[in-house]
Amino acid sequence: MTYDFTPLSRSFIGFERMAALIDNASKFSGSQSYPPYNIAQIDESNYRIELAIAGFSEDELSIETHENVLNIIGTRAQQEDIGEYLHRGIAERGFERRFQLADHVMVTGANLSNGLLHITLKRELPEAMKPKKIAINSNNEENLINQKPCRKRKAA
Repeated sequence: MTYDFTPLSRSFIGFERMAALIDNASKFSGSQSYPPYNIAQIDESNYRIELAIAGFSEDELSIETHENVLNIIGTRAQQEDIGEYLHRGIAERGFERRFQLADHVMVTGANLSNGLLHITLKRELPEAMKPKKIAINSNNEENLINQKPCRKRKAA
């Protein structure tokens, strides 16, 4: 299944790179379907990734970020055989899931609850990139008096 993220590019001006990264990530991970996940935008700068990882404990999970890549690794410990299985439908294999993070997106926390791993993300722009209010000077006489006159060039 492929998703069309074109409406995101039209709705979020300046977030074209983020929409392109999400689009590329969905195409890249199309062959990888385990574990299933959701990505939710909580508000303008907060996001959450939810992974369905039933059966994994906290000590079997590793979450790391490096160079704008979030890497989640699950390694299952050997379990005792309780007998012969007639049907085995619960995935017990390890996994590695990667997410490309946009610039200035940081992982702020992780929580494992009821078989779902919740990873919270926040987009924090540096001060230099935040919007700045520009004052508009009025064109009154006092401003005109304080300005130096322009010199006229003589024609050669």
